Parts: sequence; structure tokens; C-alpha cells
Amino acid sequence: MKKVLWQVLALMLVASMLLAACGTPAATEAPAATEVATEAPATEASGPEALPQGQELANAYAGMYDGTVVTMSGPFTDADAVKFDESVKVFEEATGIDIQYAGSKEFEASIRAAVEGGTVTDIVDFPQPGLLASFVAEGKAIDVNTVVNPDWLAENYIESWLQMGTMEGPDGPIMAGVWARANGKSLVFYPKAAFDAAGYTVPETWDEMMALTEQIAADGDTPWCIGIESGAATGWTMTDWLEETMLRTTSLENYDAWVAGELKFDSPEVRTALKYVTDIWFNDAYVYGGRSSIPTTFFGDAPKPMFEEPTKCWLHRQGNFITSFFPEGLEAGVDYDFFYLPPIDPQYGKPVLGAGDIYAMFNDRPEVRAVLQYFSTGESVKGWIEAGGAISPHLDSNLDWYGDPVTRKVAQVLKEATAFRFDGSDLMPGAVGAGSFWKSMTDYVSGSIDEDTALQQIDASWPK
Repeated sequence: MKKVLWQVLALMLVASMLLAACGTPAATEAPAATEVATEAPATEASGPEALPQGQELANAYAGMYDGTVVTMSGPFTDADAVKFDESVKVFEEATGIDIQYAGSKEFEASIRAAVEGGTVTDIVDFPQPGLLASFVAEGKAIDVNTVVNPDWLAENYIESWLQMGTMEGPDGPIMAGVWARANGKSLVFYPKAAFDAAGYTVPETWDEMMALTEQIAADGDTPWCIGIESGAATGWTMTDWLEETMLRTTSLENYDAWVAGELKFDSPEVRTALKYVTDIWFNDAYVYGGRSSIPTTFFGDAPKPMFEEPTKCWLHRQGNFITSFFPEGLEAGVDYDFFYLPPIDPQYGKPVLGAGDIYAMFNDRPEVRAVLQYFSTGESVKGWIEAGGAISPHLDSNLDWYGDPVTRKVAQVLKEATAFRFDGSDLMPGAVGAGSFWKSMTDYVSGSIDEDTALQQIDASWPK
């Protein structure tokens, strides 16, 4: 009985969505007797009218796939796995489709064996698009443009997400998946209570941010909190800064070429972007502890002096996860807040650097299509957003779903972004992105090598 009620409610929702999108349907003429109806199979013709995402999603809400199973795999484990399972329950109850998710902490290693062994699940969550691209090149993934209405994808994602989801297959480019979750890094945190008391104002351009930097220094304080120590991963924070300034000083095409190894580190574009970083980092009056402290300061400890009494530093660029390293007892929006890392060149808009999860389809059945179509909607991640820990890249998601003011504001930054790109070092070959890029930038910051040497070392490490 409960399932029947869910299906009735779902059909009412379908009807209201169609009426809102199309208005009152106009009368249509019957086909001439000589015409042959070949547009759709008889089973689909007798079913409900398609939703914007696709026919199968409408069929699913009508109960046509009740009792079927769709398998999924990915990196979600522990609390994240629970949140995912909880977030899809509404859909499962409405449709009767059982989404069975299996997470693994060794996902990157296990997915290759599953694909090659023919045991891959129906849908796979990839936390980085680079890994998925290798399977697309081998012709393993299904073109999402044949599953989800491309017009809907264009309506519900900004163009950057679609660009990042387009990957080269054996017969040309395909849409490799739908984006389900996102996170943003282009954020500058500050101690709001002290910041407001000092009379400082949030900058909207890079020039204004540098003027604020100079104002804080002139007041006798240190503007920036910066640290890049992270054990074997020391240096990744520096790579984030360079990626941010690359997005703000050159085209997306150049950024993509740089990530792919087609634009060298030792190039005018990279040198220009790097100078915007070093103008801050290498000025001892701008960095708490001075330049020499940056390589030895743990990245999680770097923002803590913002909350000392008196305030020791005022600005910290980092992803939204950094709040978990803040001292306990701080209230978001009161004790701390953040602003979007401002643009540099207006022609490149307001880009955002971050990461996300892309869901790819490996087995083609009607119920799998329905689930993937569902994942292309903000509704699919609503429960996870409300539980905390997810940000939607979908344009039809609602900011009211976010209970945490920081996460809500990050979601707003993502919605207002003119472009989005993945962390470049995460997409580069491991020898570069997690090797020479981290190490050479750390050595450059420490002063043990110069800029020329750093950039040339990274270029030399690129796999042939």
C-alpha cells in the first residue's frame, strides 16, 4: 500500500512538472491512415509521457520497473555510504527500483579489475574524471547523450560541467557521465567578528584584495595565513594557488592544455599566473611567519592564528573542508566567514576550482537508464545535502536545502560560477601532479631552487 501511495504521488508530480513546462496541451491531429507509427516501441507508446530527463524516468515513477535492481560502486564508505543510501530511499520507494551500492576504499585499484573482468556494476561513481577517461577511450562506458536528454543536461548544468564530462571514445567524443556532487576550493576564509570590528570590507576584485592585503599590513598585522606542509603530499596547497591564478589569467583552453601537458610549465602563461601567487607568498610582510615558514607549516594548522587573541593573520585560501581544522566552538557566519577568491582578468569571468563525482553507466537496461536520469537532477542529492556533506552541481537544486550556512554559501558560489575546472594536479599524471609539481613548487617556495629550475624540472618529469 505504501508503494502504491508513493507511485500515485510520483505520477501527480510528473503531471505537474509537465503542465508547468508545457502549459495546457493543444489539440493534435490524428495521423493519416497511410502513416506508420515507428517513432517508439509499443510498450513505450502505452506508457506515461516522457519527463525532461527521459522516457525511462517517467516509466520508473509509473511503477514499470518495480522489483528491479540497479548496482552501483564507488569510493563512498562508512558515513558517506550511509548518507548515499539514505539519499536514494525516496526514489527507491517511489519506483520500486532497488539501488544497491558497494563502496571501496581501494576503489581506484578495484574498478580496473571489475571492468576488465566483466563484473563492473551498472553505474560507477568516479571521484575524478581522469580515471573514467581511460575507460571511455577503451569504449567501455555508455554515451550518456543516448540515455539522458541532452537538452536537459544543457539546461541543468553550466557548460563547464558538460565540457569536463565530454571524453574521447574510440569513435569520437561522448558524454561520459552525469555530475552528482561537487566541492569548491576558490574560497578565502577570514575571522568575521574581528574582520568586521577592524572595519575591513570583503573585496570583489583581485586589485581590491591586494589593497586589503596592503591595508592590513599597514595596520601592523599580517594579512595571510599560509602553510603547505602535508607529509608526503607537501606542496599540494601551492599547486592549488597556481591553478586558481591560471584560471583567472588565461583561457580555459590553455588551462586544459596545461593539465594535459600540451602547454608547458615553462611558458609565459604559467609564469604570469605564478607571479600573482609569489607577489603574496614571497612578501614577508604579507605572510604569517614569512616565506620561510610556509613549507614547514602544516596546512591544517595554517588558519588557526586567525582565531587567536589578538588576530595573528586574517585571510586563508582553501576548500570548504578546512573548517574541520578550525578550533572547536566557532560559529559559522559569526566567528568566521569566507568570500570568493576574486577574479583577476574580467574576460575570464568568475571561475571556480574544485572537484566532484561523475556517475558513468556501464550496463544498458531501462531501469539503469531511469536511475541515471534521476541522478541528473538536484532532487537526487537533496537528502545528502540536508544530511550534510554534499553540494549539488545541478542548477535545479535549491539553496534552502543546505542547513549549514558555509555549505550553502559554497553552493551559491558554484551556482554563480561562469566556469568550473578540476584541480589540475589531480588530473596530471602521477609523476607530475603528485610528484614533481608538488616537490618543485615546495623547493621553489623554500628558496632551494629558483623559478626557472622549478618550471623546467616539472616539464622534464612529464611522461614521454
